[in-house]
Amino acid sequence: MPAHHEIPATPEALIWGSLDATTPPVLTVDSGDVVTITAVPAGGTPAFPPDATLVPEAYRAAVEGLKQGPGAHFVNRPVHVRGASRGDVLQVDILSAEPWMDWGFVSIMPLLGTLPEEFTDYETIHPRIDRERGTCRLPWGMELSLDPFFGVIGVAPPPEWGCCSTNVPRAFGGNMDNKELKPGTTLYLPVFNEGALFYAGDGHGVQGDGEVCITALETGLKGSFRLTVRKDLSLAMPFAETATHLLSIGLDEDLDDAAKQAVREMVREICARTNLSRNQAYMLCSLIGDLRVTQTVDGNKGVHMLLAKRYL
Repeated sequence: MPAHHEIPATPEALIWGSLDATTPPVLTVDSGDVVTITAVPAGGTPAFPPDATLVPEAYRAAVEGLKQGPGAHFVNRPVHVRGASRGDVLQVDILSAEPWMDWGFVSIMPLLGTLPEEFTDYETIHPRIDRERGTCRLPWGMELSLDPFFGVIGVAPPPEWGCCSTNVPRAFGGNMDNKELKPGTTLYLPVFNEGALFYAGDGHGVQGDGEVCITALETGLKGSFRLTVRKDLSLAMPFAETATHLLSIGLDEDLDDAAKQAVREMVREICARTNLSRNQAYMLCSLIGDLRVTQTVDGNKGVHMLLAKRYL
């Protein structure tokens, strides 16, 4: 019977800003096990609200107890999944994602975001979160419904890449900031190391496609993931699906090339699941595929395509 494991938000269980295949795992699980991860927000002391009493001890301990690497995000030390080998695929069923903090932050920061030259009046706000009602309230009085998801979900990078920043999403997943990767979605990740070495973090309370100012509503999330080794699949890039849609993912410094990759991956998947030719799959994408900008702020920009599975 599959086991259930918990990873707390303690300095011993977390990494700040670095993704590296040599990082010792926090735990080892069997294929099909469920892992629940408590994540603290990205950032550090500048993200804290003026009222220091609102800062959870877990967040403060992580900021004060860990050395920051090249990126901004706290993620769990990796989870080793028994039986996973390079060339396999890790199936990640996203089971839950729920805020555990009563506030989050949104920032405009130097040299970051989609319009860094135009927005130089740097500012951080701290919307309050009503977990019971599933809403947040902005300082100017507007209330928004929450739609929580983990901005960072991935496996360890290929060992030959060395230490990678958590900021830039790549073939291993990572900081994809894709709001469709929420409970009910299954994410497929190519495996580059023995054990896959799964991690997650960067809790988002709500985010629009684009994440244009550089942050979502950054907050602490607790989420559960079922991790299954798939030796019957082979992928070069992350791919996802929901009960109703396929979700292809493109990542590149150039938004046009990210779009091309998202289309290419959807064509590949349609051909793998149907008897359609590449030409037919390409035309189908043009008719019913919705191509969307995921984010424009993470170094490698993101584009994803949604395509309804009822047509396959």
